[in-house]
Amino acid sequence: MSDDSIEGLLRRLMPQVLGALVRRYGHFDCAEDAVQEALLAAARQWRAEGVPERPRAWLIQVAARRLTDLLRAEQARRRREDVVASRVLPHERIGPAADAAAREEDDTLILLTLCCHPSLSQSSQIALTLRAVGGLTTAEVARAFLTSEASMTRRITRAKRTIQASGVPFRMPPEDEREERLQSVLHVLYLIFTEGYAATSGPHLHRPDLAAEAIRLAETLHGLLPDDGEVAGLLALMLLTDARAPARTTEHGDLIPLGEQDRSLWKAESVQRGQALLARAFPRGRVGPYQVQAAIAALHDQAPSAAATDWPRIATLYRLLVRLSPSPVARLNHAVAVAMAEGPAAGLALLDGLDDPRLARDHRLHAARAHLLEMSGDHQAARAAYARAAGLATNLRHRRYLTAQAHRLG
Repeated sequence: MSDDSIEGLLRRLMPQVLGALVRRYGHFDCAEDAVQEALLAAARQWRAEGVPERPRAWLIQVAARRLTDLLRAEQARRRREDVVASRVLPHERIGPAADAAAREEDDTLILLTLCCHPSLSQSSQIALTLRAVGGLTTAEVARAFLTSEASMTRRITRAKRTIQASGVPFRMPPEDEREERLQSVLHVLYLIFTEGYAATSGPHLHRPDLAAEAIRLAETLHGLLPDDGEVAGLLALMLLTDARAPARTTEHGDLIPLGEQDRSLWKAESVQRGQALLARAFPRGRVGPYQVQAAIAALHDQAPSAAATDWPRIATLYRLLVRLSPSPVARLNHAVAVAMAEGPAAGLALLDGLDDPRLARDHRLHAARAHLLEMSGDHQAARAAYARAAGLATNLRHRRYLTAQAHRLG
């Protein structure tokens, strides 16, 4: 296998191996360190000697040995400090043999729900998911958060200790909690993708590494839960949205709005796959917000031009989305869709009713108002709204685009 193929295999196996170790032995923090060392050993040995017949079993065996060493060292340190050892070594536990990989059980879903445990903050859930399930290094996760590696190391360590202290067993949540925990996982993956596709801060509009990682994790989750409509809907939404990425920026990285994009550059394969996922998901029962958002994205992607966009249907879908998930952003998007379908006055009336304090300092509200004011012919008010939006934008490319729009109307 090539180096890239080995690296891809190791990334796919990492959450399975970590899940197997945590399920078997506990000790999330030490298990994660042991798996990292096993992955490093595999990267060196497999390139020289080839991939073993059962790579997952090989990794679990090596990681289990390393975990034993780590826990013995930890117990020795505690004894030296006259502290009663609180941990049990793997070989002293009752359970299956150390080569637990003989069972082809994939613990990735359990690991995802553990990383998205409600005792963790949202930022910690995202960081731990990227680290433990995504396989990103701490330095890569730190870059995703635009923070230092030392700061991210502390955040991830605290998150693992919080899980350890919670005493939550490594198994799927009880039936009455399962749906809520799955929604937390979906929300975390959605936030990772959103930050990758439209970065909230920094010098770049698009962070393809994060968007690709979110899609990969959603693919993994869909493989584990192929009949879940909302999982399919989230993956479809990511694919349909990411399909536009090649046309979304100029060669210098500046924003090109949806209505001005060269649609021939959109990724046709991603559009087709997203539409197929959506077609299979809709007939399965209850429709959720991710499926509705994916349907909206599909209508945009199907339109041969901006002028041919089916805005009345999009406005109807946003109305449904607001009923399912009445977030301020959903209401904002509904107002814009209504404006495109019925005229700017109708959209501005809806924007005037958005008194949610969470939107007051969000540049998107003022950018939307500016666009609708410009549509209505009130260029002076539109210019002021564009300037207000530019002042609130935290991403350099968004700020530059909005400033240019204000100057254009000046």
